[in-house]
Amino acid sequence: MQNQINTIIPAVRMMLSSNSLKTVKFFAEGEFPEAAKTIESLVVENSENLLTELSEKIKKAGKPVESITIKGFGSLLVADYPSQIAKMEAGKPAGKFEKGAGRAEQRIAIVTGGAQGFGAGIVEHLMQNGANVVIADLNDQKGQEFANELNAVERKNKALFVKANVADATSVENLIAETVKEFGGLDVFISNAGILRAGGLDEMTPETFELMTKVNYIAYFICSKYASKIMKLQNQWKPDHFADIIQINSKSGLKGSNKNFAYAGGKFGGIGLTQSFALELMPYKIKVNSVCPGNFFDGPLWSDPANGLFVQYLHAGKVPGAKTVQDVKKYYEAQVPAGRGCTPLDVMRAVYYIIEQEYETGQAVPVTGGQNMLR
Repeated sequence: MQNQINTIIPAVRMMLSSNSLKTVKFFAEGEFPEAAKTIESLVVENSENLLTELSEKIKKAGKPVESITIKGFGSLLVADYPSQIAKMEAGKPAGKFEKGAGRAEQRIAIVTGGAQGFGAGIVEHLMQNGANVVIADLNDQKGQEFANELNAVERKNKALFVKANVADATSVENLIAETVKEFGGLDVFISNAGILRAGGLDEMTPETFELMTKVNYIAYFICSKYASKIMKLQNQWKPDHFADIIQINSKSGLKGSNKNFAYAGGKFGGIGLTQSFALELMPYKIKVNSVCPGNFFDGPLWSDPANGLFVQYLHAGKVPGAKTVQDVKKYYEAQVPAGRGCTPLDVMRAVYYIIEQEYETGQAVPVTGGQNMLR
């Protein structure tokens, strides 16, 4: 069933998105809302030629298609926004909305590590700019609470939480399938999840090095592998549609980091993946780029009082003469020509540039306040 979901629904969404990107919600057989059965449905058989036959029926419909029934598979509700689908599920008219002017309007985005830190900031900005956003995170309590908080605000788009382990292929496959079932496809995948354990050669254990490599490097491959399958299919059915895979890398991916080699090595490798994926996927109009932020000093990665980087670096002796966490923070702030740490808004300005343009791929975009400059 998961394979059928991922091969049918994104294609159908593109068939229906000739003028603007649609939201398509899937219901397995027997799960279609009773109140929505009054909506006229386009009915097709689940055959080998399903997509071709469905494409022809959509073209001949002569009016917007709001419901599709695929015998032996399930049913779909179609609208411009999830808020309209919610009305249809309740048996109410979908109504009409003018397309918003958000910079990610009607796009479907996944943000891994989206429950806190940079990831949460990225999710908030995408929601404010009209995207339907899937928060993918291992922390199910924070993730679900965050999604509920975002959905409590009256808006046309929607947030969805899916618990996911980005280093596990089965978990990532499920993440993609749940996204497709709820929204119909995938336009932007932001690979943000990562971990950092500081330490030099004497302190770093092989087990910790392996864990960091799995989360910071191998997981980017796994996520790109399964995200790109959906994006390729969408391009097949709508050849002018661009999609994006964006890795949130780090300034440590641009320059070595003392007593932080496990993290820097994974990030250097990530840029190699970005460049290689970009060459492979651009023929399908899938752009692959990395954003390399400076230090988000106010986020939990740095400021967590128990295990934040300021605490880790103090204990690892990375800052000569530092006696307190505040000494470490002042030292790192002094390294930035802009005089401050990076913020989610700084990152999002780079992300929006990447999404909106249609020419650049394979790039590592620094957002470091002048701390790292391109050569």
